[in-house]
Amino acid sequence: MTRKLVAACAALAAFVLGITGTAQADDKPILIGFAVGVTGWIAPFDNGYKTAEIAIEEINAKGGVLGRKIATAYCDTKSDREQGAKCGQELADKGADFIVVTCDYDFGGPAAVSASRAGKISWALCAEDPKMGVQGIGPMAFTGAEAAQLQGSSIAEWGFSKKGWKTAYLLLDNLIEYNKSVCYGFELGFKAAGGKIVGQDTFKNDDASIAGQITRLKAVNPAPDVIELCSFPPGGASAVRQIRAAGIKTPIATDNAMDGTYWLGAVPDLSDFYYSSLGSVVGGDPRPGINELRDKYIAKYKDPPPVSTTYMGYSMIQLYAAALEKAKTTEPKAVVAAFESFQDQPTVEGPFSFSHDLHIQKKFQFTIMGVNNGKHEALELWTTTTPLTMNDLFRKAN
Repeated sequence: MTRKLVAACAALAAFVLGITGTAQADDKPILIGFAVGVTGWIAPFDNGYKTAEIAIEEINAKGGVLGRKIATAYCDTKSDREQGAKCGQELADKGADFIVVTCDYDFGGPAAVSASRAGKISWALCAEDPKMGVQGIGPMAFTGAEAAQLQGSSIAEWGFSKKGWKTAYLLLDNLIEYNKSVCYGFELGFKAAGGKIVGQDTFKNDDASIAGQITRLKAVNPAPDVIELCSFPPGGASAVRQIRAAGIKTPIATDNAMDGTYWLGAVPDLSDFYYSSLGSVVGGDPRPGINELRDKYIAKYKDPPPVSTTYMGYSMIQLYAAALEKAKTTEPKAVVAAFESFQDQPTVEGPFSFSHDLHIQKKFQFTIMGVNNGKHEALELWTTTTPLTMNDLFRKAN
């Protein structure tokens, strides 16, 4: 055999192997890893992985993305930060293209850091702290949530415009940063709308009694038009019960952490209670897509979603699939660039936008929920109007 013939055969073999290798790589499923709390106290908030599974099933039924099916792998963080870091690394080692982490910066951060070190994209299901992004984890980290400040500003804007609230009293559960951001956003939005804060007080989520705070609240004269409660159950539910038991019938505004029906038994026949939600879990949402997703969830899991953050898993998969189609690859840096190019990208929850410097939403569309006579009702959609600067997002003094 001549040298030219040998070389030609070698080249042909390399070409064939190259084609075969490419075909095998292209046929390999896109792997999404979930480093989330399947068990433990944070499990209800990480429940978004269930709607993510619904979206994945729908995409796979249509042939997948980029001609490839989507596969999933799970690692239960057990609602533990140290275990979260291990889960993030475990999923990266398994070759996950995209790693989903817990719905909180403090508890999802360790898994996101592990993903980042491995050069993987991480996505928090619903962390509402902008540090779950470029500033806190790095350029490969995203969150599918809005900044917590928007929950406060949205209910403030809506209440001033639609309920005529002109004065407000802030009651802050200062146990965690989330609550502080919500109250910060409420004050920002209420003042921007023309409202006035006439008093404020604090408590801790595990306080057995807020009798002192209630005494000071009742001393405000004239009484405020609304009480803004920045908290979460069980302490938030206890505070609502004590306020109403004290004979205070003032409307109470709050945040999405008080979403769901599971705690309402603590306050029978609660009325004049309002909050900004990511979507109604009781039905009747103004967005048909949310109602359809709720129906799909019930059909698959036999119960309604416990809280509205559940819907965020579906939006996450919609956004990831769109980013893959735009990037035409699963290569992380190209996918990040695709995410950062999104401006008003449609999802079941509404439009999402990202930028090179901000991997969280600073404008958002909420469903305003009301509770009257112990019953939830979806009232209307509200898109935030109060602008948030970077200083506002990180609660820094201007």
